[in-house]
Amino acid sequence: MPAEYFGARALAAEQRWLEDLRRRYHHRRFVPPDPLEVLYGYGDLRDREIVALIASALAYGNVKAMLPAIRGVLKTLSPSPAETLRSARRASLRRDLRGFRYRFTTGDQLARLLAAIGIVIAEHGRLEACFGANLDDDDETIVPALGAFVEALTDAAGAPLPHLLPHPADGSACKRLSLFLRWMVRRDAVDPGGWNSIGRHQLIMPLDTHVHRTALSRGWTRRRTADLVAAMEITAFLRAIRPDDPLRYDFAITRPGIRREA
Repeated sequence: MPAEYFGARALAAEQRWLEDLRRRYHHRRFVPPDPLEVLYGYGDLRDREIVALIASALAYGNVKAMLPAIRGVLKTLSPSPAETLRSARRASLRRDLRGFRYRFTTGDQLARLLAAIGIVIAEHGRLEACFGANLDDDDETIVPALGAFVEALTDAAGAPLPHLLPHPADGSACKRLSLFLRWMVRRDAVDPGGWNSIGRHQLIMPLDTHVHRTALSRGWTRRRTADLVAAMEITAFLRAIRPDDPLRYDFAITRPGIRREA
């Protein structure tokens, strides 16, 4: 639902509710259990962006199950994922990940993703440079650049990886890729940040079931499907409250539901 339908008073009331939620939950102690927690151990930005992409790609299903899977993959890339992937061959990655499976993701699929990351960073230096090459300052959102980023990784992978690398042109909300971007672009008590070439105002909401349920109940969208259209509607609503940082409240919105499920 467009934010202007709320009126000034109703919009102000929503902002107060969101700020109260943020004051309660937007603290590092509320991160676990969350794939975000694996990023905190990587001070080198070259490593952190790779870890963030891997962690977000596997951020589906039960959080207690996904964390061991993510940590298992990162163990094969230690001590520096960037240096490991810069020189790793796909065959060696397949060997290292033989027997890996996390729900829909096989070791072969993950090896393709990791090899693609290695190719991209060899060409661009860093993932941020690859993403930023297709982002214009006047782009309202990251959606066009996200599509190009997915295409670059898919081309490097040599085959589509639609579950790990969904394309926004297909209508997907691209929740996990949007989560990856939130982690890397925003920097505060929760999000570690590090990317400076993308504006916080360009981010779109990582639309999971918790956010979608909240948005429907509070009238931020009427769309019953959690797709890209719904994500854009919810982002537009939150941008009306915080034009500079529409994802300011994302972490806090998800905490009550996630912590109940953990």
